[in-house]
Amino acid sequence: MAATIQAIRGMNDLLPEDTSIWQQVEKVLRSTMNSYGYDEVRMPIVEKTNLFCRAIGEVTDVVEKEMYSFEDRSGDNLSLRPEGTAGCVRACLEHSLIYNQEQRLWYMGPMFRHERPQKGRYRQFHQMGVEVFGLNGPDIDAELISLTYSIWKKFGIENELELQLNSLGSAEERAAYREELVKFLEAHYDELDEDCQRRTHTNPLRVLDTKDPKVIEILKDAPKLSDFFGEETRAHFDSLRRMLDNLGIKYVLNDRLVRGLDYYNLTVFEWVTTALGAQGTVCGGGRYDSLVEQLGGAPTRAVGFGIGLERLILLLTTLGKIQANPNVDVYVVGSGENSELKMLEVSSILRENLPSYRIRNHCGGGNFKKQFKKADKCGAKVAVIIGENEIANNTVTVKDMLNQDAPQVEYPVTEAAAAIKELLNK
Repeated sequence: MAATIQAIRGMNDLLPEDTSIWQQVEKVLRSTMNSYGYDEVRMPIVEKTNLFCRAIGEVTDVVEKEMYSFEDRSGDNLSLRPEGTAGCVRACLEHSLIYNQEQRLWYMGPMFRHERPQKGRYRQFHQMGVEVFGLNGPDIDAELISLTYSIWKKFGIENELELQLNSLGSAEERAAYREELVKFLEAHYDELDEDCQRRTHTNPLRVLDTKDPKVIEILKDAPKLSDFFGEETRAHFDSLRRMLDNLGIKYVLNDRLVRGLDYYNLTVFEWVTTALGAQGTVCGGGRYDSLVEQLGGAPTRAVGFGIGLERLILLLTTLGKIQANPNVDVYVVGSGENSELKMLEVSSILRENLPSYRIRNHCGGGNFKKQFKKADKCGAKVAVIIGENEIANNTVTVKDMLNQDAPQVEYPVTEAAAAIKELLNK
């Protein structure tokens, strides 16, 4: 017997029980984006490697260690997308969507990073991303944060997530700060861990994001980026905070929040939870006003965020806020001559009249006992029975599977859908 082939480590199958949860989550996300008037865009999973190098930064962990890159048969260097923003900007530039235009876009799909798999972090993971182009005020920053907050409220988890907020200032302000930060880090170089030593001269702001307790203690005396802010940056951040206060959205200022990608400026934010242990960031984003120009477009203001769907679903299931629902609503059973023909016909009629319900037609024959056993296994709430009498009279018998004491009622086929809907909505 040939050896079986298993999935790649960190790239997981989603089985029917899983997908029923994912569909519930995706439905809430899609309806929220629609209610805010945002438009969906779908980009390829594979892009040119240079796109991510230019957008994310050559000395980020993503580009240095985590991308799945390869040379195709034409000699092009390609990569599986590790995030969605760069591809979205590329698509907007290629199709002239953002030159002197405002765009509010969202997407959802798989991303890929070669990381050590752990709970809530996988090599193939899924994100919902939102990108807004052409707006430069703090009001759109506030709208995006409000949008994420409305998602948490719909799931009933708004009290389980903390909003952490920071500003990274302008490129000029960060450059001045970087000089002072490097001087500070060099003075404590021997006390830093190996990763922070490497970043001191390649990407010093990422040292602020360290998880090493010893380095965190050292950084308490480091210069603050906010000390280098000019009037415009301060006004933007102060206005954003006033808007969030007015919306009743609580936040915590975190001057060590820098995000993992190089293209951010001004507003950055994360929604974090303590319910998942170390993997606590469920959503993160911010403003990236230089990225469009960096990728060959005209200077364009931009802001966005990404939600890790695995993290969100893990949080929802951990808190018991969502449950798998792979069950069918209606199960059609039958017996007797030509019952298969009638069952197929009735199932089609019911699906036309009850489009939002799951209706399964029994296939494979067997007596009623066997068929009702399958209906129970499927979690059916209603059984539609077709026997010789029903075939002769062009009727069906409807059985409430959740109430064994309820009488079975016979209906003309044309009236059955209304009766079934009433039962399902009880």
